[in-house]
Parts: sequence; C-alpha cells; structure tokens
Amino acid sequence: MAVAASTEGVPLARLPEAQSPQTRSKTLIRTWIYTLAALVVLMVAVGGATRLTGSGLSITEWKPVTGAIPPLTEQSWQREFEKYRQISQYELVNKDMTLSEFKFIYAWEWGHRQLGRLIGLVFFLPLVWFWVRGIIKGRLALTLLGIGALGGLQGAIGWIMVASGLEPGMTAVAPIKLALHLTVASIILACLVWVAAGLKDRSASPPEESAGYGPRILVGLILVQIALGGLVAGSKAGLTYNTWPLMDGELIPSSSALFVVKPWIENFVDNVLLVQFNHRVVAYVLVAFAIWHAWGTRRKAPGSGAARRANGMAFLTFAQMGLGIVTLLLAVPLWAGLAHQVFAMAVLAMAVVHARVSAIS
Repeated sequence: MAVAASTEGVPLARLPEAQSPQTRSKTLIRTWIYTLAALVVLMVAVGGATRLTGSGLSITEWKPVTGAIPPLTEQSWQREFEKYRQISQYELVNKDMTLSEFKFIYAWEWGHRQLGRLIGLVFFLPLVWFWVRGIIKGRLALTLLGIGALGGLQGAIGWIMVASGLEPGMTAVAPIKLALHLTVASIILACLVWVAAGLKDRSASPPEESAGYGPRILVGLILVQIALGGLVAGSKAGLTYNTWPLMDGELIPSSSALFVVKPWIENFVDNVLLVQFNHRVVAYVLVAFAIWHAWGTRRKAPGSGAARRANGMAFLTFAQMGLGIVTLLLAVPLWAGLAHQVFAMAVLAMAVVHARVSAIS
C-alpha cells in the first residue's frame, strides 16, 4: 500500500528503476559478489607476496579451524619454529634464520590462510541469508553453489601445493601445483565477475551489435597466460634470461636449448628457458589478438560500447605486457612482481565483463 500511495499518478512504465524491489535485490547481490571478487584479488596479491618473500612453507600443518589462532606465547612460537626447522627449506636455504625472521614469514602465510577463511565466511553467510529470504534461487543459486564448491577445492589445492614443498629435498612448492592454484583462483574470479556483470539490468541501454567470439577468446587467452605465469613464478624463470626482446642472445632460442630435458614433455615445466619463452610468446599472441579484436569491433560497430571495451582491452593487455617486460628486466623485485600479478587479475576481470556484456547484447 505504501508503494502504491507514493507512486499515485505516475505511469508504471516511468517508475524509477531504483524503486523496484527486484532491482534492489539484484543490486545487493551484485555488490556482494563484486566484494567477493575484490577479496579474491586481494587473496592473489597476498599469495604473491607470500611466494616472493619465501613464506609459503612457514606453516607446516593444515588446520582449517584451529589454525586461525596464531602462536600467542613465546613458547608456542618456539614450537612452530622447531617444526619449520625440520623441513628442507630451513636446512638448505634459511639455516641462519632467527626467530624474529621466522615470525615475519609466518605472518605472510598466516595472513594468506586467514584471508581464505574470511572469503569463506563472506561467501557463505550472505548466501544463506539471501537463500532463506528467497532472494537467491534456481539457476543463480546452483551457480553460486558451484563457485563455492570451487572455492573449497581451491583450499585443498592450496594445501596440496604447500605439502609438495615439504617433501625431503624441496625448498619451494612444485611449480605445476602453484600454477594450478593461481589458475583456479583466476577461474573463481572470472566466474564471480561473470555472474555479477550479468545481474545488471541493461534493458534501458541501446542494443549493441554482436562482438562475436572475440571477447570469450580473449578471456581464454588471458587464463592460459596466467597459468603460464604461474609456471614462471613457481620455477623462478623470471630470474633468468633478463633481457628483451632477445632471449639468451636470440629472438627464438634453439630447439636443442628449449627441449634439453628428457623426456621432452617435462621441458614445459622443468626447463626455465622454455617456461619463460612460452610466457613471452602467448603475451605476443594475446596483445596481437586484442589489437585485432579492437580494430575489427571498431570497424564493425564504431562508437559502440563494445568498441570502447575492445579498445580498453587492447590498451590493458599492452600495458600488462609492458609491465611484464619491466618486471623481467629488473629481475622481479617485490613491487613489480606483485603489480604484474594483480594487474593480470584486473585485465581478466575487465575481459570477463566485456564478454558478459557482449553475450547479453
């Protein structure tokens, strides 16, 4: 009755969109999902800092519940430090580490795990509330449950990754598992942004000409490039061959150098020359495709939203490649490594928005 009284005499078709309960609910859900997406990006950033500071193996046990409480006494700190002193990373890399230095690396890993717990709560509690109130149901509910399950799997992958670095003789996590961990995080981010972008009502916007499969191909290429970047990070390939555009004095290294490891398939993970070369090549392909997509979209639909987004994607991919080159030439300082990783998430998110809006149009 209150709604009817407040809108008396106003044609229904001209009611402000903000007064629609359905629109308000969608806006609330979209805000919640974008908040989750921002937390995932923060998680990736903290994970990157954990890796770059060599902190990932500082906590040698997986305690999803009790692990939320850090050591609170000097005696408990000593116990945690003693556990760390039993692994190969301490024996082979950090033999002279002090307790104070251990607390520093412990804080990064603990913060990374704590942020994972926070994301779980920020996902689960609002989801239950929305579901009970009937705001989320049907296909959307199933989609969000699937994303939640992927998040739970990501937690398990994270521990499997850490466990690989606790094996005798290992001083870091296995590169392929780090790449998997980063890729799954990126897929979760892409899924969240896809759902959130699809909840915005664009019925009042003028229809756009279809951008074809270009936006989705961009998303796919970016995910492949992120996975290859995870291999580069895990194998520390960015610390070698720090020249550009030449690599080891050549534009394209010899096949004998690229496939020196036997069997040949293992070169894609274990040969830092091939690992870094693949990351470079896909960067070139990605930027070239983004520029071609922008040119084609602008030619097909000049001045359209799709053309503006495609132009933006061309700029973002080119900027990310430039940042990657700077990171390589500087031998991966902490600030550059983090910037390159976080900006990759921004590029992915924008590509997903482009693909989602193009799909709706």
